[in-house]
Amino acid sequence: MKKYFEGYYYKHQKGENVLCIIAGKSNSGEFIQVITKDFSCNIPYIGDNIFSQKGFKLNIKTEELSLQGEISYENLTPLKYDIMGPFKYIPMQCRRGIVSMHHRLNGKVVLNGDVIDFTDGIGYIEKDSGRSFPSKYVWIQANDFSDKSSIMVSVAKIPFTGLYFRGCICVIIYEGREYRFATYLGAKIISCTKNEVILKQGRYKLTVKIKERPGHKLIAPNMGEMTRDIVESVSSTAEFSFYSKDKLIFHKTSNHTSFEFEA
Repeated sequence: MKKYFEGYYYKHQKGENVLCIIAGKSNSGEFIQVITKDFSCNIPYIGDNIFSQKGFKLNIKTEELSLQGEISYENLTPLKYDIMGPFKYIPMQCRRGIVSMHHRLNGKVVLNGDVIDFTDGIGYIEKDSGRSFPSKYVWIQANDFSDKSSIMVSVAKIPFTGLYFRGCICVIIYEGREYRFATYLGAKIISCTKNEVILKQGRYKLTVKIKERPGHKLIAPNMGEMTRDIVESVSSTAEFSFYSKDKLIFHKTSNHTSFEFEA
């Protein structure tokens, strides 16, 4: 079997409750990972569990996790075109796909004995596939705003034709309009640290200030095997400032930002 992984990231958030589920497969086998504000775990993909773009139905009972329930997704927000742009035609170490930037949730789960109702909550779905996660990257995702805005930012060290370059992809959904920053569109990475990301492209600029909260361990792919440890927080605080020709379009704060930083 070739060295390959594929995983879907489903985020569910309502109020202070956040439940993220990663369902995927790799050379190591099929798996489900669950992460909340308080814990994370990884289990084999077993039992009667169903995931789709319409929602999920779960019945997981192991020594470390009990998770049952059903949540449906309504009014998905896909992108106008592939987030990878022209790079979707080129073999890449890792490629990302955005299934929905923002959608409505309906349903509830029972997580380790606690009933959590996510009805009228918000969701996000993305897909990652390839051989390995980048050796260095930052990933930021937030949509817990008072309106239907949603933001995803990714900056990574990318191997290409025997060399490396630092690339970025970013999508902003604001007032029903899609804004995109990308290396293939000429975006410049002005700053990228654990506490700040600044991107500039043409007349637009995005500044992200991050206050990381304690995260939890997940496993990530390395040459098709789920052998790499990473850390993700699903409730970091981030401030997003978006400008057009130095005029502020919006300033938003998210207290439930998903955040990974691998230096």
